[in-house]
Amino acid sequence: MKHLSSGLYQPILKRLSASIISVLFCAVPVSSFAQNGAEISEQYPEVADLFNAFDVTQAQAFEEIAAINANPATQQARNELLMNMNMRASMSMSEMMAAGMMNHDGPVDMDMGMSNGPYHDLEVAARMRLLEVMRGKHSNSTAEDAFENSSAIGRHTAEVLKHGRNFEEALFTIYIDDNVDDKLAAVADAIQNYLSDEQHSVATVPKESDYLLNHDQANGLKTAFPLLSGFMWTHQWLQLAALEAVILQGLDSQFNGGVDVALERFWNKVGSSGGMSMFPAPSELPMAPAIAPDLYSQSPEAAIILDNLNILETVIADILAFPNAETREELMDQAITYFTDKDTNNAQSMDYLLFALRGGIYNQGGPAVGELMQSERNRAREAMNMQHNMIMSSPQ
Repeated sequence: MKHLSSGLYQPILKRLSASIISVLFCAVPVSSFAQNGAEISEQYPEVADLFNAFDVTQAQAFEEIAAINANPATQQARNELLMNMNMRASMSMSEMMAAGMMNHDGPVDMDMGMSNGPYHDLEVAARMRLLEVMRGKHSNSTAEDAFENSSAIGRHTAEVLKHGRNFEEALFTIYIDDNVDDKLAAVADAIQNYLSDEQHSVATVPKESDYLLNHDQANGLKTAFPLLSGFMWTHQWLQLAALEAVILQGLDSQFNGGVDVALERFWNKVGSSGGMSMFPAPSELPMAPAIAPDLYSQSPEAAIILDNLNILETVIADILAFPNAETREELMDQAITYFTDKDTNNAQSMDYLLFALRGGIYNQGGPAVGELMQSERNRAREAMNMQHNMIMSSPQ
């Protein structure tokens, strides 16, 4: 990694390294988290409004993607995109580099007018509608029902996502509640409460990282809907960044006001209706070790739950976005099964950390509070993975 432009983030990375060796867990019961929304609204009303808006916007984003993929006017573009993606999937990294289809940032667009996405006008219009939804105020009940009311996903998928969002809010509430002295005990209790719904909870251990990059509809979202992928990942960035900010505030008073900093950066990333922004939206899926390292330091299990949920949301969006895919609900159910299975397809902690950090902190949206003005990595996560696979498969 290149040198960060501020030393502020260095202590965080040191704590992250230390957490790999030892993490303390306490198991003292704490009070119910039924009033999470009220607690957040009282202390951070803008964050509370955005958390509700994210649920409603995410559910509608699924519908917007599904509608564009079902539009007869996009059939030719979908056919060309599918041919393009199948061609890339069958080529090695060296072949893609030789054909000018790969650079350090990952695959580049072919000559099919895709620099702005294959459905650019429709995608811009969808983003404008979604931005209006995100900027609106939505009640707790509307947010609670958002996924269940989405026609693009099945009920089981909706329940898993809703259960996950409730866990995210529970974590945030723990760290802003001054009456909770033992944060680690409260987080451990929240994890157990989350896991008590076996059917709708994801694993507390990381899943094999290759799944995100190599499942059958991989990169469907980022390739077909580049504006919406950045828009959705910006939401995930703020959820992690706001949590990291409140954790830092509890550790050191010099970080007071960190939530306001995260909010300002979020709106700068969101930018205008058409996607123009002062600071770029994430080009890689944000993950906790990069954006919320202090959460990972204090509770790897909680951080991994959030990462598994965010990866799952991206996989679901990949399935919806992939051109001409059939049996989408069945594919989503398979993804849900993969992430809610607590026993199989689990990765080693170090492999998970390498994958989480491989895409770079900057490319994942940048730190919540510290400064990082340019990428500290020279390759995207996908390019790094392809290079690794090529090296490992080369004859000795």
